Amino acid sequence: MSYAIKAENLSKAYQLGNIGTGTLGNDLKRWYALSRGKEDPFLKIGETNDRAVKGTSNVVWSLKDINFKVEQGNAVGIIGKNGAGKSTLLKILSRVTSPTTGKITGNGRVASLLEVGTGFHPELTGKENIYLNGAILGMRKKEITKKFDAIVDFAGIERYIDTPVKRYSSGMYVRLAFAVAAYLESEILIVDEVLAVGDAEFQKKCLGKMSEVSKGEGRTILFVSHNMAAIKTLCSNAILLENGMEKFSGIADKAIALYLNENFEQTNQKIFGDKHDFYEFKLNEIALTGTNFTENGLLLENDEIKLITDVTLKTSQNTYHVTYHLYNEMGEPMFSFSHNEIKLKQGRNKLVCVFPASFFNPGSYYMKFHFIKNAANAVFEENDIIRFSIVDAQRELGVYMGREPGYIKPKFDWEISYIND
Repeated sequence: MSYAIKAENLSKAYQLGNIGTGTLGNDLKRWYALSRGKEDPFLKIGETNDRAVKGTSNVVWSLKDINFKVEQGNAVGIIGKNGAGKSTLLKILSRVTSPTTGKITGNGRVASLLEVGTGFHPELTGKENIYLNGAILGMRKKEITKKFDAIVDFAGIERYIDTPVKRYSSGMYVRLAFAVAAYLESEILIVDEVLAVGDAEFQKKCLGKMSEVSKGEGRTILFVSHNMAAIKTLCSNAILLENGMEKFSGIADKAIALYLNENFEQTNQKIFGDKHDFYEFKLNEIALTGTNFTENGLLLENDEIKLITDVTLKTSQNTYHVTYHLYNEMGEPMFSFSHNEIKLKQGRNKLVCVFPASFFNPGSYYMKFHFIKNAANAVFEENDIIRFSIVDAQRELGVYMGREPGYIKPKFDWEISYIND
């Protein structure tokens, strides 16, 4: 299969502070080296792009030795923390900036949506900007006119199409920009986190359109997002960047799991103090226990897991209960659960909820805590009150070794009747 994009030893360095080297002699050495096609001699002292650490050099590698290939028609996610180099990579792919070293080759026209307003002239109307962008892509006026109605309909801003875009809100801007990028004829579509500006309905609409142009029209998509659910839905492969370097490139599920697990702080037990001591109750402890733990404190999938909630109720005037909401590593709600049939009594209560063995699939989870009064009024709630990870147990030979789809795997009662014909 032919490649739409190929990056070889791609690097990008930025100078912090003053642009010059500090002396005229060194500036001349830099100019002489670059004029002969050589590497800038003053970039060799550059450091990796770790924004949290004070460096000793004023040259930072935003990207360093990136190598990947994107097959034509694939949707590839680019993920990583803020400052990992995602936007810099897209700017190089979009020809907004050039690499310091290495090269990138592409096969086809590129439509980019990198920042709100990219590619639009603020003084021109929405209609005029559509024709301008089409002309930049090499399309004839007749071709743009054929797609004009579809672009306006998708963007949902027909009333303002003859208004200069400088008067658009950021949401209107991104609606029109995405519609232009998606409908005009380009073989490669590059979309940055800018979609987060749109509302939830429009984000869903955009993801559907990107899936359509990738799978239905065979166009290549590079998509940067911090929404792992969107990456997982749209992309078959992903590239994980860390401090400007390529940490993983391959199947999207594996890239997402690696990214989330590294940024997932495990808290199997929390003992609370004065900050969780209120007029009506005091939260003492929340803990997860299993029969066995790994060396890193992770729970095994084939263990029975107990959730312990230690709470002191200071009054008996109302009915109180504890409710938990369980979320997966991508922030998607799994289910909620409570002890509605067991009443809390005044004094110290120790609640134990038991998850049966093999209930959870391997993965990372967190819980939201609610303390409810009279079945409706939330007296207190806290997100991320406890976090835990489930890992594969050592399964016997002959047992399915993969990970089943989904996050939980309950065991149901089955009935069977044998009928003699």
